[in-house]
Amino acid sequence: MTPGAAVDDLKSLAERFVLFGRACGADEIEVGLGDDAEFEVDVRLGRIENLVEADTRSMGLRVIKDGKTAFAGSSDLTPETIEGLIRNAVRRAELASPDPCAGLPDSFSPAVDPAGLDLYDPAVAVLDPAEKIRLAMETERIALSDSRIVNSHGSSCHTHEGVSVLSNSRGFLGAYRKTFAGLNVGLQAGETDDLAEDFWFSSETHLDALAGPEEIARTAVARTIRHLKPRKIETQKAPVVFEPLMTGQILGFLFGCLTGTAVYQKSTFLGERLGDRIGREAVTVIDDGLLPRGLGSSPFDSEGVPSRRTVVIENGVLKSFLCNTYAARKIGASSTGNADGSGVGPGNFHLRPGGDAPEEIIRSTAKGLYLVRTLGQGFNPVTGDISLGAFGLWIENGEFAYPVSEITISGNLGDFLMNIERIGSDLIFNGSICGPTIKVSEMQIAGRS
Repeated sequence: MTPGAAVDDLKSLAERFVLFGRACGADEIEVGLGDDAEFEVDVRLGRIENLVEADTRSMGLRVIKDGKTAFAGSSDLTPETIEGLIRNAVRRAELASPDPCAGLPDSFSPAVDPAGLDLYDPAVAVLDPAEKIRLAMETERIALSDSRIVNSHGSSCHTHEGVSVLSNSRGFLGAYRKTFAGLNVGLQAGETDDLAEDFWFSSETHLDALAGPEEIARTAVARTIRHLKPRKIETQKAPVVFEPLMTGQILGFLFGCLTGTAVYQKSTFLGERLGDRIGREAVTVIDDGLLPRGLGSSPFDSEGVPSRRTVVIENGVLKSFLCNTYAARKIGASSTGNADGSGVGPGNFHLRPGGDAPEEIIRSTAKGLYLVRTLGQGFNPVTGDISLGAFGLWIENGEFAYPVSEITISGNLGDFLMNIERIGSDLIFNGSICGPTIKVSEMQIAGRS
């Protein structure tokens, strides 16, 4: 891919297709084009198991006529193909049911400068495939050199370089480039009746920020062996300390409860709580689509609405739902720039870090669970209820005492937000939804009866 040329070519194509759609009778039309180069290698036990290298171009369009909407998509960007799709989309829109909330955004704020977000790293684009294979191989080799590791679930290196262009009949035309690099390994330790497994990873938009094989391998080893020889515990209520990955999982559940889509579909227990206190004063949750180098950052969303920083929960008070244009119209709000092509998606959705080091949070816990892994999909957004199989480390007198397994944690997200006692300082943006270590004063832990 030659990114500069790709941007110019795609912008010209997008404008051409928008004009053609209007000429075919569309009241409104939106055209998104992408040019992507992807590489992924999966290795296991020193051998390549899967290797993908692909360059793809794609198109998605939305046509609105008389309040009726039709969609189309293609990987063939020849004008003849796209123009045929546009004609058919206009005809199909005439057969659809009208929806007063359908349509493009009413207006577009001044565009965000993509350069200020620093989302594109040329070093990712020119990284040699042989080096990507070496990174995956080396990560696994270092991990397996530890005698306590008995097996590997594999190591992967993944890179992506993409150009995104959007144009519509309201005069919007925008484009940006973005890169991604990821490296991970999954491991197994122990014996037949005492197997433990875990993993570690690094994900960044820039290669210079990506953790190296040594760091990823050693972290994965340490995370895996700490699960060896787990014990069962009695059923009880106790404090639970969530490591950052587990905080991110809970925040993912929270995000789903705070979308405008969930509100108008009445599928969230927080739908009527705007302006209410739903968490402790220390709880501030932000969605920041403008975070430089952020994995969830972009200058504009999939509708051309500029990305922004939205304070969703401020000092425990619910301030905003996150919306695309359609959801915003349904609930009488404004788009927050969170359209993701298929609904409402996060920018960089996170819990604002506190001042406590994670070690201090553990030392503050006389007895409780340090949660490191869950099983199942036990989230109910309608009620806020949580019930998950779990693994972790038991804390006694402010120190890790032993690993625990075969437990279930349960509670309610509303209670959870009110019961957050401590918030760590260790926020790392390693995904589009993430958070620091947190301590919840009490949750139900089901163990040995």
